[in-house]
Amino acid sequence: MAQTIPLSLQTERAEQAESLSRATSVPWFVWSGVLAVTSIALGLYWDISWHMTIGRDTFWTPAHLVIQFGGILAAITCMVLIFSTTFSRDPAAQATSVRVWGFRGPLGAFLTAWGGVTMVTSAPFDNWWHNSFGLDVEIMSPPHVVLGLGIMGVGVGCLFLILAEKNRASGLVRDKLDILYLHLCTLLLLLHWILISEFCDARLMHNSIFYRAICFGTPIFLIAYARAADHKWGATIVAAMYTGLLIAAMWIFPLFPAQPKLGPVYTNVTHMVPMGFPILLIVPAFVLDFLLNRFANRGRWIGAVVAGSSFLAALVAVQWPFGDFLISPSARNWLFGQIYFPYQLPPWMHQRAYQFQHDPTGNAFWVGMGLAWIGSVISARVGIAYGDWLSRIRR
Repeated sequence: MAQTIPLSLQTERAEQAESLSRATSVPWFVWSGVLAVTSIALGLYWDISWHMTIGRDTFWTPAHLVIQFGGILAAITCMVLIFSTTFSRDPAAQATSVRVWGFRGPLGAFLTAWGGVTMVTSAPFDNWWHNSFGLDVEIMSPPHVVLGLGIMGVGVGCLFLILAEKNRASGLVRDKLDILYLHLCTLLLLLHWILISEFCDARLMHNSIFYRAICFGTPIFLIAYARAADHKWGATIVAAMYTGLLIAAMWIFPLFPAQPKLGPVYTNVTHMVPMGFPILLIVPAFVLDFLLNRFANRGRWIGAVVAGSSFLAALVAVQWPFGDFLISPSARNWLFGQIYFPYQLPPWMHQRAYQFQHDPTGNAFWVGMGLAWIGSVISARVGIAYGDWLSRIRR
């Protein structure tokens, strides 16, 4: 004979099932935030390739739309999260939020919402700027700076969102969040590389400016991301994923046919032009992981000096000879990407891509390398402090 389950017991079991589901599932806003940053990173790389191949024919290019989609998605996601937390009666949601101007929500939600709104604001500003002052006047134009600040807000805000959830989680859901965290760190490292890519050309790899550009900032991200990850080799994993993404983009983009739409056209381009070969950060990242694990119980400044010095030494050890290879005929193929030039570059300048641009004097080189070492040590120290703070984020 069938038995009837009391309503109170059914309710209790339903609540237990819902609680179990929350304990083993990633929050929807985390997925949405990761999608937003992925869209922005892909769109930004695509946009740069579009400018080198086609030119800025209109604001409504697919690359621009992909970038702005990421900003809009981030803004809407975090606004919904903030309003739902503000008017929620759930004590747990209130306890894991901060208060800003009477609204409540996770710290990352406020930063991400601001970044998304800033990105969207930059769109009409950029369109007006180009219509008023010409196409591609300069990279660091005011609307591009506004866009860059917005992208930084979205990226860092989503990082805070994931870490707040990950640092409070345990078990299977923490493992899932850690995977998404490493993916997001990879995208942020890629965005950083795009920012300094002007100084990462192969012909500058025997110039101190190349090492200064990398050492002032890059160790911050690698060390901080590694210290907040649940992996002993966090920096190595992020650097490996960053390398894989950029190499894949360098191989995939030229598969799509395209032609310039703006003149003058100096170089005949028939396919999408990718960005250059990525920096070999995986070796310095491995060295950072090894040394920081070994010196974990030493003083922070001692760890910073060791990590910063080793980062620069490892970078020179791999990038200096790799620069020799990249400017050699052996790298002039699709595999290493030393055959692609933007349509704006005259053919007589192609040969300059295979010649090193050295410092003016030997003294200038050593002064520049000294500054690179100082920047690497300071960046390592900041990265240690930033990583420790990231590992403590709870709301």
